[in-house]
Amino acid sequence: MDAGALFSFLALDLLLVCVPGADWAYVIAAGLRGRSVLRAVAGLVSGYALHTALATAGLAVLVAGSPRLLTALTVGGAGYLVWLGWGVLRRPAAPGAAAEDGRGSGVFLRGATISGLNPKGLLLYLSILPQFLTLRGAHLPVPAQTAALGLLHMACCAAVYLTVGTLSRALLAARPAAARAVTRTSGAAMLGIGAFLLVERLATL
Repeated sequence: MDAGALFSFLALDLLLVCVPGADWAYVIAAGLRGRSVLRAVAGLVSGYALHTALATAGLAVLVAGSPRLLTALTVGGAGYLVWLGWGVLRRPAAPGAAAEDGRGSGVFLRGATISGLNPKGLLLYLSILPQFLTLRGAHLPVPAQTAALGLLHMACCAAVYLTVGTLSRALLAARPAAARAVTRTSGAAMLGIGAFLLVERLATL
């Protein structure tokens, strides 16, 4: 893997991470509801750590080569995204709103579930990341390259989501109307993306 491929992956990965979606909605809600943004981000990053471990073990290649398994995972992730989006639209986060589960473990585990089932994560690890691997003549074996790119993605997620969560608490805490508008927009985006993925995937069956 050369430096050019590494920087190209970093640029594309940052672009994907900066697109608002389920992860953004979760850290914004965590910031507005007084939850620990750090725990929420740690949960999200741990979900991508699982993706990285599976991809490094070669399971990403196996899933990518199994249309039925890939469809099942995509449909499950998209359905969860629709459910989350609908929940955000029904109950948009507002400053000081009571959390359903304010415990650290609950915040962490829900974050891990959200990122673990996020279709955007599946797209990255199953379709995009393999394109940046050097299969022949590389100094590092493919599993090591996969792990390095996965760790880079996790670092990007941690940096962006900590920034988003912190800024949401600082900028939106005193603006309830703006906070609700931001979370409703994120919820609508999640619902729309999830519905699109469901329709697209089910249409191929």
